[in-house]
Amino acid sequence: MNAHRRQERVGFAMCGSFCTHEAVLNALRNLAEIYENIIPIVSDISSISDTRFGTADILLKNLKEITGNDAIKNMIEAEPIGPKKLLDILVIAPATGNTIAKLAGGITDSSVTMAAKAHLRNNRPVVLAVSSNDGLAAGAKNIGELLVRKNYYFVPFGQDDPIRKPASLVADFSRIADTIDAALNHQQIQPVLTA
Repeated sequence: MNAHRRQERVGFAMCGSFCTHEAVLNALRNLAEIYENIIPIVSDISSISDTRFGTADILLKNLKEITGNDAIKNMIEAEPIGPKKLLDILVIAPATGNTIAKLAGGITDSSVTMAAKAHLRNNRPVVLAVSSNDGLAAGAKNIGELLVRKNYYFVPFGQDDPIRKPASLVADFSRIADTIDAALNHQQIQPVLTA
């Protein structure tokens, strides 16, 4: 471990794009080498779902091992993020089309959307790492809405399989740390669209 890790408090929320969880956990391991204080948050579905990509118990165990903290798993646990000013920055990775739509529409009905709402009341940055099969279809308007909204910053993203899944978008999860650096300075990392 790096003895001189940064002191900004990072919230790290994982949604249910299960096929990306391994890459996202690798990015989180990298962040844990940089930042001393990381609070994991899991979406309701991620906290209970066993899939072909892994079980909920293993996900929660990995989050605890990487960050040293138990994951926030519900709205009640997430709500104090705002009034207690628990975070300097919130990362949502993977940020599914469902969660992005809720954020764009102001809907707060999950641990992750509550974490974002609570955090945003303090005028602090939220980093989104998109993973959506309909990002260039029904979800495009929601991504566009958040691209222009204050305090939202995107990890660079692009089409992951333009031939077989032409509407699908995914972030370059290896760029999360760089995106956090920029967002802490109120800047959108560029280019935001990857090849």
